[in-house]
Amino acid sequence: MKYVPWYLKIILKIILSRLPLNYSFWQKIGLFRHGHMDKIDYIIKVFERHIQFANLDKNNLEGKHFIELGPGDSILSALLAYSYGAKLTLVDVGHFVKEDINFYKNICIKLSNLNYKMPDISNCNNIYDILEKVESKYLTNGVESMKTIKSQSVDLIFSQAVLEHVRKRDFNNLAKEIKRVLKVDGTSSHAIDLKDHLNYSLNNLRFSDKLWESEFFAASGFYTNRLSISDITEVYKENGFKVDTLNKLTWKELPISRSKFAAQFKNRPTQDLLVSEFDLILKHE
Repeated sequence: MKYVPWYLKIILKIILSRLPLNYSFWQKIGLFRHGHMDKIDYIIKVFERHIQFANLDKNNLEGKHFIELGPGDSILSALLAYSYGAKLTLVDVGHFVKEDINFYKNICIKLSNLNYKMPDISNCNNIYDILEKVESKYLTNGVESMKTIKSQSVDLIFSQAVLEHVRKRDFNNLAKEIKRVLKVDGTSSHAIDLKDHLNYSLNNLRFSDKLWESEFFAASGFYTNRLSISDITEVYKENGFKVDTLNKLTWKELPISRSKFAAQFKNRPTQDLLVSEFDLILKHE
């Protein structure tokens, strides 16, 4: 769908998302994918990047507890955490990970060949057997799942291009839960992509909240919450975090005319609109 205009992508995704087919089908043909967290090189890069942002020593993670928000298509992060001596709780808003046990067995072999310590999963029959082996959990009820995690029990919470997909109505509650479960000396690290997930522009700002936040649109595979960098940082500051923003990527000029925006976005500051990606690092005040 690379060369399909953004408005046709919306129409196609609305139609396709209503077909009686489960996520695994769309995953196989490359539609509605939830990131690239089933690719070895990518997951290693992401995992080690967030460890670095948290100023943790990757050679001294024994006994650490991490949370990954939005693991997407696999539980590979849990295998990687195990190799470092940490345990991982994966939290998502639905069950999206691959179920193919042979996929994980092959990944374990490949990671072992890269000198990562891997568990023996030869007798595992499903992903939950694997998760038990690596002392990790996969929770699939979003913010409600976060509420089941013990307060001040987590050393690092991380996500990769996920926070922009959190429903606007849930964003503040998620911030509260991150604050609650994070240890006093812990870190929350997030890579955030503010581009629309249609044509990597700002076409999502063309729509009013009434339409965009409706269940009809939000459940169609292209939702982003449309919060700006200032909106996001303000939510976390209000919830008692010290906030740092790093590695900002910006457009030289607005990718579409401000006149195309819905009324609520027409007065958004230009400096906010120009930010397309950034890293968010959170610590307790």
